[in-house]
Amino acid sequence: MCTLFIADLHLSEHEPAITAGFLRFLRFLREDTIQADSLYILGDLFDYWIGDDDNNPLHHEIAAALKILKKQGVTCYFIHGNRDFLIGSRFAEESGMILLPQEKIVELYGKRVLILHGDTLCTDDEGYQQYRKRVHTPWIQRLFLLLPLFIRQKIAEKMRANSQSVNSRKSEAIMDVNQQAVIDVFERYQADWVIHGHTHRPAVHEISLHNKIYYRGVLGAWHHQGSMFKVTGESTDLIFFPF
Repeated sequence: MCTLFIADLHLSEHEPAITAGFLRFLRFLREDTIQADSLYILGDLFDYWIGDDDNNPLHHEIAAALKILKKQGVTCYFIHGNRDFLIGSRFAEESGMILLPQEKIVELYGKRVLILHGDTLCTDDEGYQQYRKRVHTPWIQRLFLLLPLFIRQKIAEKMRANSQSVNSRKSEAIMDVNQQAVIDVFERYQADWVIHGHTHRPAVHEISLHNKIYYRGVLGAWHHQGSMFKVTGESTDLIFFPF
């Protein structure tokens, strides 16, 4: 058996190929083609999320597919991303996903693996970190969710456009992880591995600390192909696959 990690699918009705690829991926899990006992989704499953009360047919389709996966014995866990941090208990119940905190240690086959979305490691991007702090303020989230859906939709579209404009003017280095932030989480959690998404720069990085080698695994976004980490008792592999 194995444990799988994915992130940054950015599912949207505007990208049907990605949705079809994800549903095919879930079907492989249900049919035991990959033989996984659990699936961890490390944020940005959806391109944006304006509330569990949004009756978007895509949301119900994905929830139904994930619920079937659970019934087949594959447990699905979810960590919020920067696009879908408003996913709540209603959607979690509908989909059968278990919501996790933003940072979580999982013990896998004798390894301590820290999982997170990854945006909190990008501390050089001070503008983004200030934005993140604001939108994670509980009273701001409650106020937003009280707004009519059509207004929330317009706000989300405007914020998305603003984000694209701002990011286009930032250097790649600023939007990547800060190495000291990475070292800090390794030491704080005494982790052997850190696995995250967000940066869309899939790779496995070796980190030398205290005369020992540790590993940081970065998941890729599902733009043109799927990306996952497959963890077994023998290895931890970054795998790409077509939709």
